[in-house]
Amino acid sequence: MVKAMTLLAVSLAGSMWITPAVAADPQNAQYARSLAATCFTCHGTDGRSVGGVPPSLAGQNRDYLLRQLQEFRDGKRPATVMHQYAKGYTDEQLNLIAGYFAAIIPGQAAAAPVVK
Repeated sequence: MVKAMTLLAVSLAGSMWITPAVAADPQNAQYARSLAATCFTCHGTDGRSVGGVPPSLAGQNRDYLLRQLQEFRDGKRPATVMHQYAKGYTDEQLNLIAGYFAAIIPGQAAAAPVVK
């Protein structure tokens, strides 16, 4: 968890909208995760999707993710539901979400445990 928080702080510090002091703030990192949690339902916990559909967001390039989120929000990229989700966020919030997912180490989503 500490490693993910450090990676998030570094990712956010490189952002043009977030200062290093704000990015290093653990409460800001928690806020970013809270914003990104909306995405977990479809894209998997921490952006690691099960089966690759929809795509995993963990470890993606922050600038790419931010651009895609903005295009969904602004109606420039076709979508089924993403435009509805993205419309609710400011540029700063989308930047935090993109930074959060970029800082997560990609990998396989863990399958739910089997109940016996």
